[in-house]
Amino acid sequence: MRLEDQLDTLAGLGLPLAVDRTVDELLHSWPREAYEREPFDLVLFALGCMVEDEPWERWFCDRAWHFDTECVRGQGSYVAIARQLCRISGRPDALSGLRDHVDLGAEEAWIEYTADGRRVNWPVEVRDDWADLMVVGYLIDELEHGGRRFHVRHNGQAMTLFFLDEQAAVRLNALAGEQVVSPFPG
Repeated sequence: MRLEDQLDTLAGLGLPLAVDRTVDELLHSWPREAYEREPFDLVLFALGCMVEDEPWERWFCDRAWHFDTECVRGQGSYVAIARQLCRISGRPDALSGLRDHVDLGAEEAWIEYTADGRRVNWPVEVRDDWADLMVVGYLIDELEHGGRRFHVRHNGQAMTLFFLDEQAAVRLNALAGEQVVSPFPG
């Protein structure tokens, strides 16, 4: 299946390329044949990534994020995770006053934010540089809205998160020929 046809189908499911993103930018990272050999496989991964060319910090899709769970380096790690989840939920300001504390050596960590007028503080389990997926699940619970949920496609130690309604997730799984996305466990 042509890459452009895959992108049109995904856009119809709520996973369009971000404004000003192009097929040429996708082809900068992988050749066309790689996208078209197994329809929807590589393009679903790519949608969660940043463009691999200047200017940096441009995402291929505003409703997808490739989340490498081995990402905790220190202070700011959980704030960065929360901001990505806010971005793909379409609610960039849903969690305000974001702060975290991460001390890997002392095995101490927490994240704090305000959501819907409530100040929340979650303790974080420290396991080397691995994200605490229970806390990620708490953040996700704060952000799901309007019949849309976070769905996950596992990729070893990483995962691609998509923000979709249930009907789109079911259609995506049917198109890809296997269970490629499921609700985030939590």
